[in-house]
Amino acid sequence: MIADLARLPLRAMHFALVMCLASAALAQQYAPPPASAAAAREADLALIAAADKGDLDGVAKAMRAGASIRATDAHGRNAVLAAAYGNHVPVALLLMAAGSDVNAKDDQENSAFLIAGAEGYTDIVRLALRSGADLKSTNRYGGTALTPAAHHGHVDTVRELIKAGVPVDHVNKLGWTALLEAIVLGDGSTKYNEIVRMLVAGKADVNLADRDGVTPLAHAKKKGYADIVKTLEEAGAK
Repeated sequence: MIADLARLPLRAMHFALVMCLASAALAQQYAPPPASAAAAREADLALIAAADKGDLDGVAKAMRAGASIRATDAHGRNAVLAAAYGNHVPVALLLMAAGSDVNAKDDQENSAFLIAGAEGYTDIVRLALRSGADLKSTNRYGGTALTPAAHHGHVDTVRELIKAGVPVDHVNKLGWTALLEAIVLGDGSTKYNEIVRMLVAGKADVNLADRDGVTPLAHAKKKGYADIVKTLEEAGAK
């Protein structure tokens, strides 16, 4: 069963799924086209539904039936975005290997890349980065993948996004950078201290204030986050 691949290490899973994809693509090449537009739509929706459930066998079956990886459901989700919402790594990997668009957005302005960043699904973030993720793409709040990752304290995800080159000083619709979100919306715990340190090391502007002119340092002092205050002051914050 293809679903057994989910138990493999990620690197081994990658190889096995690529082989599976090659088989599915070959079968699809010689499969007769769907008998009607209705049948084609049914296959497309079956693909998205299977991806949403993390059903690798269902995804492969739908692809063999001629389903399009570009198809979207009533919410504007393509299959890889449906997989990303559920953190279904093997399914996401298979779909990305097939060429799925990790930047395509649904009616909530989420893409597979953006939702993975926001939810801290680091494996899917890594896969999306290898599959052409747009580092400057933004969600409905005007934030990049890094912004909510910092907000929610997803340390490993923040590390990957900074390393990939997502702009650290991007300002969202609220007037906040990732650094400001980590301080204003964080709780000053160890994970937020680490995120602030990573952002500072990633050359974030420690003096870039919010729309009211309040700096990251002023926010940290007001909240009593001593460790973050120290990190910011050592980086030249005022």
